[in-house]
Amino acid sequence: MKKSATLALMFFVAAACIGQQPWKLQLTSPEEKINLRLDLYEESIEVPGFESFGPMNGYMDGNIYGVWYVVGFDIKDDRHATVTIANELGSEDQKLTLTQDSDSTWQLKFITS
Repeated sequence: MKKSATLALMFFVAAACIGQQPWKLQLTSPEEKINLRLDLYEESIEVPGFESFGPMNGYMDGNIYGVWYVVGFDIKDDRHATVTIANELGSEDQKLTLTQDSDSTWQLKFITS
């Protein structure tokens, strides 16, 4: 049986949601100074420092160590998704859950197995 432990809990405020696509968005946490940019429909986002790799599904940066880019995801529904991000060296990855609490508030949880 796989157990999950929450490492951190942050609330993100939606900076921009594009159209009717809930998984194409840019989120910021002003308190934590962390940004998350996602497009889980297509690889359309240029990741800072990774332009030579072409567009990706998204990234996280800000008050964290380096830039973490999306390497996998599973959309559960319009309000829940699991996203896997990797550090800029590709040596570590982290799974997180993203849940929409309201039109402008999202909850992000880092999990371990």
